Amino acid sequence: MEKLDRRILALLAREGRMSYTDIGKETGLSTSAAQQRVRRLEQRGVIKSYRAVLDAAELGLMVTAFVAIKPFDPSQPDDAPERLQHIEEILSCYSVAGEPSYLLKVQVPTMSHLESLLARIRADGKVSTHTTTVLSVPYEDRPQI
Repeated sequence: MEKLDRRILALLAREGRMSYTDIGKETGLSTSAAQQRVRRLEQRGVIKSYRAVLDAAELGLMVTAFVAIKPFDPSQPDDAPERLQHIEEILSCYSVAGEPSYLLKVQVPTMSHLESLLARIRADGKVSTHTTTVLSVPYEDRPQI
């Protein structure tokens, strides 16, 4: 990948709503050239989507936790993600190597909500859980550019 494309990706990763004019100013490209490069990156699938980053605390979601899950019966089908996808408090589901099968990132308003959520995850997913609660987030979702 060209250095200029990497620079554009870094700019958009920092500010997804950056205008083509501003991208051009930052990279030395014309507005139309910046637009063409961004479109090519989108078409190639390098840029998958644009999203709003929400403030969990402002939404009242004060507790973030990572929940490692493993099936009660390893001989059963590996379909925990499908069984849990309806639970809105689960933000991410990662298939992982090691003893747990999956790692879930969850957000809820309170610790009592977390306790209830864990019971739902165990019942709906037919899994055991091991939970780690987040104390603070020095940084997250840093771009890989």
